[in-house]
Formats: sequence, C-alpha cells, structure tokens
Amino acid sequence: MDLSNLKPSAGSTRNRKRVGRGQGSGLGKTAGRGHKGSKSRSGGSTKVGYEGGQMPLHRRLPKRGFHNPFRTEYEVVNLSALTAFEAGSVVDPTTLRAARLVRDTNRPVKILAKGSIDRKLTVKAQAFSGAAREAIEAQGGEVEVLA
Repeated sequence: MDLSNLKPSAGSTRNRKRVGRGQGSGLGKTAGRGHKGSKSRSGGSTKVGYEGGQMPLHRRLPKRGFHNPFRTEYEVVNLSALTAFEAGSVVDPTTLRAARLVRDTNRPVKILAKGSIDRKLTVKAQAFSGAAREAIEAQGGEVEVLA
C-alpha cells in the first residue's frame, strides 16, 4: 500500500457534465441553456427577487410600524434552565454557552423569570428582569450585571 495505489471507492466519484461538445453528446448546440434570453448568455443572471418585470413581492407588500435598526437583541435564558447548574456555582455567559443554553456568544445575555429556581447561584449576565433578580436573591444567590 502506498500513495500511488490509492483510489476512491467504487461509485463515489462521477465525471463532470461536459456541455457544448457537439451534437452527439446530447448537450451540444445550446448546451442545455435553451434559446435566447439573459440566462442563455454568459454572465447573464437575474437579481434575487426579480419577477420578470412584475412588481416584486417585497415591494408589493405594505410596510408597517417602526423597526429600530439599533435595538439590542438578547440571548434569553429562563430561570428554569438554571437548574442545570449545581448549587453554589457561578453562572456566566461562557458557562451558559458550554451548557448549550445560549447559542450566539456575541449577543448579550438576559435572564428572565419564567419557571423557578431552587438553589443558590451567582449569576452574571448583561441584563435581568426584575422578577428574575428577586427570585435569585430570594434563594440567597447573587446577581451581577456585566457591562
């Protein structure tokens, strides 16, 4: 066995489709692109959402309300999820990520009061709801707001 003998397993590779190589190939003349039109020419393609000159859907639908481009979107963690940690442990965004309770590490973390907590924890996050803060402190835990 050496590098010169290596081959892919049978059926795992396929020859690429060679278009525009004569009538006998079955893909000659227009090479599967049909006749005329922008998609038949090289470099020709339509924009995303283009509907052949018809008014595109994203322009037909009404726009409503105010959408704040600067709002902060939080990774939300409920109190009931914090039961995954042992009593007395420190819970911060990195431990929440390790426990797969938050996905995006770039977003700030907010603790909400859904569910209940039955152990003393030191919780560090960027934001807390008022009820969540009270519930953590009622169990003897600490709340620390990160910058």
